[in-house]
Amino acid sequence: MEERWYQIRFEEANEPEKMEMREMFLPPEWFPQSGAQLTWPHAGTDWHDMLPEVTDCYVRMAYEIASREPLLIVTPECKQVEALLREKLPSAVFGKIQWAECPTDDTWARDHGFITLVGENGPRLLDFQFNGWGGKFPASQDNRINRKLMEQEILQGEYADCLDFVLEGGAIESDGQGTIMATSGCLLAPGRNEGMNLADIEEHLLRTLHAQRILWLDHGHLEGDDTDGHIDTLARFCPGQAIAYVRCTDKSDSHYEDLALMEKQLRSFRTLQDEPYQLVPLPMPDAIYDENGERLPATYANFFVVNGAVLMPTYNQPVNDETAKKALQKVFPQHEVVGIDCRVLIRQHGSLHCSTMQFPSSVLKPIHE
Repeated sequence: MEERWYQIRFEEANEPEKMEMREMFLPPEWFPQSGAQLTWPHAGTDWHDMLPEVTDCYVRMAYEIASREPLLIVTPECKQVEALLREKLPSAVFGKIQWAECPTDDTWARDHGFITLVGENGPRLLDFQFNGWGGKFPASQDNRINRKLMEQEILQGEYADCLDFVLEGGAIESDGQGTIMATSGCLLAPGRNEGMNLADIEEHLLRTLHAQRILWLDHGHLEGDDTDGHIDTLARFCPGQAIAYVRCTDKSDSHYEDLALMEKQLRSFRTLQDEPYQLVPLPMPDAIYDENGERLPATYANFFVVNGAVLMPTYNQPVNDETAKKALQKVFPQHEVVGIDCRVLIRQHGSLHCSTMQFPSSVLKPIHE
């Protein structure tokens, strides 16, 4: 069965002309991208009391993305955001931005954005239901964004209505070779797909995502996390059969025991070739608390891969930030690793990867079309 799957080799990651599309599959994040999406913060979101600070962070993300590939910005305030970025960004970078105007509840593009399959017959855009992480927050407008993007003819590909199943992009990882990684705690959490057990969910995901298997993590959770344990806060596939993951070495930390159990389970995982994964530990950031003394879910696993670069969250912790950067540089040797201060993002319990969604090649239409 494995031979039927296109095997992505890291050295080809920026040479799409060498890639042979044999079947529909969920590409890894380092697959060539036609662009990325940001859903912009505004006063009607939970960012209202820290809007200047989060806007600065989004401007930085927009710069780093649009310096390397096209960027789609989704916002109900196109004119205002366009004026801001025209002032803040170099003209060559600003010129790579496209716009989609529509109402939004929040800004977490990873979780309300399309999950895109690619294959020899072109991309398939999977529109799953987003319900605010199991009904925790309003999400009806965010749940309509993907349909509005299709109506505005910004994206290319076959639209697939998957709205009968709740799934966020941050809940799954793909190595592009038929393996999905997820946490059982998230997919089984109340409010998502009640009435389905883990076997039901696995069967549905394998069929819908055209995958061969799912590696389930049964441990790992960050204090302050609203997602019930999204995989992109804990462990991430990387090129070369590697997994970057959060390691806690402080026995006094409340995360220590659970993350140690997660690490043990990661060590038990095997590739499709029945070999152990190369495990790449990322440091646990020093604890960061909000104004009420609640711990915030800072994590270096929430990095975002774009064409030619890995955008990595930093937390003004020079030693930890540098240790994480060096670890990611080793596993992404052909990418530039760029740090972005994400302390404001974790105040709303997300980070850099949560704020972004990539479009594989041939999805985001070129601006001139």
